[in-house]
Parts: sequence; C-alpha cells; structure tokens
Amino acid sequence: MSDGALTVLDGSHLRAIDCSLPSPASDVALTGARVLEIADSRVSSSHFGLSLPQNLKSSALRRINILDDAVFRSSQLDPEQASDTINLYITAIADQLKDDPLVVSILDGKTLRLFFDDEDDFAMLAEDLFTDLDAEDKGKICKSEIRNALLRMGIEMGVPPISDFPLLNDILKKHGADGKEELGQGQFAQLLQQILQELSEVLAEKNFVFIQNIKIINGSKLRKLLADEVQLGKVVEKIFKEKHSGNVSSGVAELTRSFLEKNGIELGLPPSEANEAVVLLYDAVFADVQNNKSATELERDEFASIVKEILGKFAEQLEANPVFHDLDQ
Repeated sequence: MSDGALTVLDGSHLRAIDCSLPSPASDVALTGARVLEIADSRVSSSHFGLSLPQNLKSSALRRINILDDAVFRSSQLDPEQASDTINLYITAIADQLKDDPLVVSILDGKTLRLFFDDEDDFAMLAEDLFTDLDAEDKGKICKSEIRNALLRMGIEMGVPPISDFPLLNDILKKHGADGKEELGQGQFAQLLQQILQELSEVLAEKNFVFIQNIKIINGSKLRKLLADEVQLGKVVEKIFKEKHSGNVSSGVAELTRSFLEKNGIELGLPPSEANEAVVLLYDAVFADVQNNKSATELERDEFASIVKEILGKFAEQLEANPVFHDLDQ
C-alpha cells in the first residue's frame, strides 16, 4: 500500500465477513447495543481499523428497518436474532458502500521516508519550514514551533493531524517539543528529522487511515432512477417541457444535454464543470445518440425512449469508469 494513495471502500470486503457471535456470547441474550458493537468492530477490522461515518451506519440501519436506534439498542436479542441482525447490518453497510463508496488514504510512513532518502530534499524542506516560522527573522524559533511545522506539512506530506493521531503527541512530548528553548535552523532541522523518523516508524506499525472528501459517482443513483418508472417519468416530463422554453436548441440530444448539465447532480451525474473527465463523459454519451430530431417532431413516448437511452448510457459509462469528484473544489 503506497502512502497516501487513494483506496476505495465499496463494500466488497464485507461480503465474506464472519457474522457469527463470539464465544461466550453465542449462547446468551445480547442487547441491540452489543450486537451493533460486534458488527461495527468486524466492519472496522475489515477496513484498516477505520470507524465508518455515523450517517453511513444510520442509513444501513434504516435499510434493515431499524428506525429507532435508541429502542433497538436497549432491546434484548436471543443468539439467533443477534446473529441474523449482525449479518443483515453488515450486508446493509456493504450495500450502502456499493451505492456510495468512501475514498480513504492510508499513511504508513513511506512518504516521510522519501525525505530521508534525499538529504537535499530534507534540507530544503527544513529550511522552508524554518523560514516560514521565523516570522520576526531572528534566526531562531521557539522549540514548541515544531508542532506548527508538522501542521504545515500536513497529510499531503505524510503527517497525520495531532488531534487524530495521539501517538504523534507522545513523540512530540518525548522530544520536548513543548519547550521554550530557542533553536537555530540547524538545530531545528535536526529535531525535525528525529521526530519525522520516529513518526515514520510508528506509522509503519500503526497506519493512519482517513476519509477523503471525495465522492465517487458510479451510476448507482442513475440505475435506481431508471428502475423507477414513476420518477423516471417525472424527469422525462421536465425535460420535455424544456422544448417550450426557447432558451435551448430544439434537438432532443441538445435539449437533454442542456437539462442534465444544469440538473444532473440530483439525478446522480457528476457536476458538468467538475473536471475534464466529465466533459469527455458527456461528449462520449451524446456522440452515440442516434436520434437527434427536433423535440417538436417527437411524440412523448419516443422522446421518453431517447432520454431513457441517454441516461442508460451514462449509467453504463459511470459503472465502467466512475468519476471521482473532489468536494473541496
């Protein structure tokens, strides 16, 4: 696993997970809270020790008709009920991740070790950090500024947040990083190297996993829309009405593309302006549309058939080549 590389959690790892009760729980009644604790622990172990977001777990509970979390947690389940619930809940999480995958990165110290492999790179890094922190240009900074140095490096350079990775705080305390002693640039570089070397060793033993603010659009929402005739009909009707607006081309392909570029997000399409891949996606789908008659020439059923074909092509393309959309941009 390369340090910081993107990894997609799509539920596939959970399909073969062990859903049996641990002994001696296998022969006693359990509370709903304990059952969820067991299931969450199994899921976390399968996902690098990561605790999944609460909203994802809540959605999984709703999938198995557990609508009142508090009531369920206080209920008593016999062993068979408990085992069945664990199985259903983990399957529901897998299904939720299939529809809405998570993107995570794993810091394992490799990025930090790259700095030590190149003395010139590390010297430049230390110099840049020292210069930034020496706001008064005194040639010295307080030893405690090492924390700000790590903060400036950040996840992009392989350093986990101190608040989320307590072991880093232990390393800092070990090296007296809270001290008031002033350091010159050479002393600062030496201390930084010691801390980063130890951090890289700790990360190699205990990886830091974090969820990226990236959404994967894989066509799952579109496929649900295509399977729902009522909702699909409503979308077709909205597009059909666009032909009277006078603001778009009258060709059915142009009409549909204009509508989707403005409203596609709510249907399960990536934002049309997200990146070049999305532009290419739109071009590929509409280049393949065989019928581009004027919307006024088409009966509603024929119009609906073309729109459904277009949405189906989007779903196929996104399933084969999902789009990664950075929500921070």
